Parts: sequence; structure tokens; C-alpha cells
Amino acid sequence: MSFAGDTKAEICRLKIERCCCAIAESCGVLMYGNMFSPERIKISTANDTFSARLPKLFKKAFNIEFDIQPGTGKEGRRSFIIQDPEKISMICNTFGTDMRSNFALHVNFALLEEECCKTAFIRGAFLSGGSVTDPEKGYHLELSTNHMSVARETCSIMHELGFHPGESSRTGNTLLYFKQSDIIADFLTAIGAPVTAMNVLTAKVDKEMRNKVTRQINCDSANVDKTISAAQEQIDAIRRFSAKYGIDAFPEALKEAALLRITNPESSLADLARLSIPSVSKSCLSYRLKKIVAMAPEEEEK
Repeated sequence: MSFAGDTKAEICRLKIERCCCAIAESCGVLMYGNMFSPERIKISTANDTFSARLPKLFKKAFNIEFDIQPGTGKEGRRSFIIQDPEKISMICNTFGTDMRSNFALHVNFALLEEECCKTAFIRGAFLSGGSVTDPEKGYHLELSTNHMSVARETCSIMHELGFHPGESSRTGNTLLYFKQSDIIADFLTAIGAPVTAMNVLTAKVDKEMRNKVTRQINCDSANVDKTISAAQEQIDAIRRFSAKYGIDAFPEALKEAALLRITNPESSLADLARLSIPSVSKSCLSYRLKKIVAMAPEEEEK
């Protein structure tokens, strides 16, 4: 099962207890479902747990059954259909939806006065028209509906719950979305998926740790390369000077630094400073080696 499927499975394990919340959740399901018209209601899903939840939800909310629903054990995408005019009329009346010729979907805010009902509505919207990306791949959660008015009204409800989604459109659908891991985790916790929310935050911490380790490795590697390059430059300079003038031509302090570098080609400046007799500071040794490089004759062109 996908990450989004696992998320919906966790949400669907919530018990359907209060009738008001069942109505609110059903409202979210229908507003974000496949079809809601005066003639036909259709909800399609490939999620097993959501399929199992739908009949119980509509029984609790409206005391009705679907006219057509998939048989037990059916796999793949399944459709739940209501086409009985009386059932549709009952649902529309509950939602305060006008079934006349100018039929248009709108959220009935009178049904969502309590915070638990607002949350239930958002839960139903996510189960029916929501998705969330695996946090190992990125951070993105969205709700999608082909009713712009419903999206705007849902956005208003989210604001009341403390969430402020981005808005966009795709292939005729209006999207409400989040792209911040912390906000996605808070949203999932609110609608009933705290385990999934923790997985999002854990993935974020793991990513940050991997990135930190990678940056440290790259930094260490760059420092090693820099040390090796500087040491090689110093050794080449010492050899050129010695070949032309002899090692004893260096002043005593520079001669000691040159011999230390030649005999310890891979050591850092700090290590060379500690090996000096008497010991000197790292900055002092660095100055002496730079002096050596400056004194060395230019390399002859071949």
C-alpha cells in the first residue's frame, strides 16, 4: 500500500461515534467525491479501509444504504452509488443543498459549528479527495475537488482550525495544499493520523541528519584536499630551493620547518607545530612555510 493509502487506513480506524460528526464527515466525502448530483451520487476508491468505512458512515449519518456497492473481497477501484431519488433528496436536505435546476454544491456551515464537526468534514474530504506524498520523496499534502466554491469554503474551515493552505489548480480541479513537513504532521494529527504524522517528522529528522553527515564528509574531504595540496606545494618549493642552493642555505628556523615538512608530508600544520623543537604555534609554522614557498626559485618550464 502507498504512503497515502496507509495514512487513510489509519484514519479509517477511528470509531464513528457522534451522529453530527458522521454527517460532517459524509459531507466532506461527498463534496470531494466523484459525483454528487440530484440524479446520482458516486464515490470511488481503491482503499480497502475506506471502502469498509463508507457503508457504516452513511448508515450512521443518514440511516441509508448504498444502492450499488462492491461485493466482499473485490479488489482494485470500487464504486459506491446512490441513485434512489428519495435517498438523494434526504442527503441534500440534510446538507441544505438546493436540488432545483440551478443545483450547486456548497458547504453548509450550520452543520460545522463544533470544532469536532469541522475536523470531521476535513477528514472526509481527505479520505475522498486527498493525497499525501511519501516524506522520503518530498513533502506535499493536497485536497482536490472540481467545485471551486467547495474548495474556497473548505479553505475557510481550515483557517478556523488554524491551518492556512496554499491554493492552486490542476486539470480543472481546485487544490488546497501544504508543503511544510511540520504543518503536514499537525494536519494529519488533527484529522486522526498521529502515527503517520510521526513518520513524517521522523523522515524529516533522518533527512536532516543524512544531509548534515554528507556536508561534514564533504567539508572534511575538502579540508584534506586543501591540506594535501598545500603540503605538496611546500615540498616542491623545498626541493627546488635545495636543488639550487642546498638545504643549509635556509635560515635555521626555516630549515627546521623544511625538514619537518619533508619528513612528514601528510601531516597537518597543527601536527607539524607540535613536532617542532622547541614547539611553535600553528600560525608561526604556517608563516615559515609560506616564507619557504616565497623564497623558492620558479619552476623551470619544460
